[in-house]
Amino acid sequence: MRAAALLFAVGLLATACAGRVAFENLTPGAPVRIAGTLTRPSGPGPFPAVVILHGCHGVSAQLHRWARTLNDLGYVSLVVDSFRKRRLSKDCAPEAPDDLPITARFEDTLGALRFLQAQPYVRGDRVGALGFSQGGVLAIAAINGPSLERARQRGVQLPEPGFAAGVGVYPGGCFSLVRERVIRPLLVLIGSADDWINPAECAEMVARMRERGADASFVVLPGARHYFDIEGQPTVVLPTVGNRNRPGGCCGATIGYDAAAAAEARRHIAEFFSRHLSP
Repeated sequence: MRAAALLFAVGLLATACAGRVAFENLTPGAPVRIAGTLTRPSGPGPFPAVVILHGCHGVSAQLHRWARTLNDLGYVSLVVDSFRKRRLSKDCAPEAPDDLPITARFEDTLGALRFLQAQPYVRGDRVGALGFSQGGVLAIAAINGPSLERARQRGVQLPEPGFAAGVGVYPGGCFSLVRERVIRPLLVLIGSADDWINPAECAEMVARMRERGADASFVVLPGARHYFDIEGQPTVVLPTVGNRNRPGGCCGATIGYDAAAAAEARRHIAEFFSRHLSP
């Protein structure tokens, strides 16, 4: 009887601390219902929180591992799935003509922020964005002054006070933000051997933003490739993905797990969020 009662209590705790959720994004006049997975530390909070943003291949098991890592550090985590409700399987590929506009994913990101701010166990002024690949540039855009202003001009009602910090891991699209500036602390991490995202373009973006007064930092992980944090991922070439670093923008990119780079990335991200999200 006691064992059964204990198992029941543990089950209730798990239900309270993790599960699928749905929220509306911030598309003006036509909000879209977006799926997500919410996990949180035990206890009443309020806790700081992190929105986790996937890349072109959608939500992976690795993103849920990141969520649990953040939970262990005292953060609520919301893994946003921009594909499931839209019945998409992937993006960024020549054979996927119905690519999701980046503005739609940006509005998903802001909707996730508003959702978290409405939860009584979340510190609404201490929410960060953590994105990978295409999600990485969204995490940057979520704290980028011009990106937020363009959203406001489209009629997006921006949640205040906005994201408190952003982390882009091997982020796509650094070249598009070279002339702009983040208004919250930013950390960018990328492998030196990444042939899908040009590390030099991300380094230039961060350097230019710093020249304009931004709190931005850049970490290069020696020898690491794209998806270096995905545990068990063998080093292979994805032959069909679009790649602007290849002639004609097509095709192919090398991916592979690197345990040392992944551990170093976890250390940098933990230190960064501790500095900028912890009360």
